[in-house]
Amino acid sequence: MIDVNLENFETEVIQASMQTPVLVDFWAPWCGPCQTLGPILEKLEVAYGGRFKLAKIDSDQQQQLAAMFGVRSIPTCVLMSQGQPVDGFMGALPESQLRAFLDKHLPEGPVLPVDDALSTEDGAGEDDDLQSKLERLEKAVREQPDDEKARFAYLRLLLEMGLEDEARAEFATVATLADGSLRYGAIRAWLEALEVARQAGDANARLQELDAAIAADKRDFGARYQRAQLLLAHNQWTQAMDELLEILMRDRHWNEERARKTYVAILEIIEPPKPPVAEGQIPPEDPVVASYRRRLSSVVLS
Repeated sequence: MIDVNLENFETEVIQASMQTPVLVDFWAPWCGPCQTLGPILEKLEVAYGGRFKLAKIDSDQQQQLAAMFGVRSIPTCVLMSQGQPVDGFMGALPESQLRAFLDKHLPEGPVLPVDDALSTEDGAGEDDDLQSKLERLEKAVREQPDDEKARFAYLRLLLEMGLEDEARAEFATVATLADGSLRYGAIRAWLEALEVARQAGDANARLQELDAAIAADKRDFGARYQRAQLLLAHNQWTQAMDELLEILMRDRHWNEERARKTYVAILEIIEPPKPPVAEGQIPPEDPVVASYRRRLSSVVLS
């Protein structure tokens, strides 16, 4: 695995793919699904014994490269061969689907067994098998239907894996609780954004229309809010919050504080689970979440 930027892109991706297929993984440090997908791809790079090369591109730091590939949602992976993209996928696919994707394109060869010790130090391994994780969460929900934390984790993973229909069916069982629950309210906001994206059709074309509307009137909050929803629907969390902040800086109370509520919902979605700590200690806060909480406070309390 190698980190790629503008300086080494030509060598490590274009030229390298003339000899061996290169799987380019567009990710970002704040992206939960990216943190799930990354270790699985690294494990598979070892398992496939050099039949493909993994290149990782931080889409926040390398926006020019992300734009070059038309990346709108992360994680996005693009398989390069002979200097050209040949296929790709979006979202954190389970390992079985990743293997099927690779087997479809790579030259035949053995898949080596991978010692779990390669990844356990970073918390990877079995837990990174999304399907297994999904099954464990579903089992927890069925055994303890009132466990809001488990159900939220289950719903979030369903949406991270692109299983929107399943997530909608599961959410319907707790939809009446969304007004009084920060977690369920966050899932509702995510599902609403996905519906807006579905109705919008071509996301790139719609974003261009909204950009034009905002350029003509910076107080077109309807356009700004829909833009934030489209970004949310494509897992562009920080960009969505940036757009919502633009609304809040101009009108904190617009549409019954819809911008603030959606901003808080995104923070709930992207905040990683707190690691266990000793009694009396405060668990560390994710730096991206902490930064965006401070930005919200500075606007709302100013």
